[in-house]
Amino acid sequence: MENLLNRITLNPDICHGRPTIRNKRYTVDLILDLLSAGETFEEILEEYPALEAEDILACLAYASKLTRTKTYMPTA
Repeated sequence: MENLLNRITLNPDICHGRPTIRNKRYTVDLILDLLSAGETFEEILEEYPALEAEDILACLAYASKLTRTKTYMPTA
């Protein structure tokens, strides 16, 4: 999992410091939104050819790690 997480970058000069994939302008939340809308890995990779399957897995690993926080806030 740590290998995958190395693909997620936080750079204040890219996308206002939001988590992105390999310092590219593809944000983690974009990929998660696409997945939650029902897009498949194959569809995402076709639409964004600069991405790799491991990048999508990295987004999922990052989201999984975030759910292990100690404090939870209601979303609605």
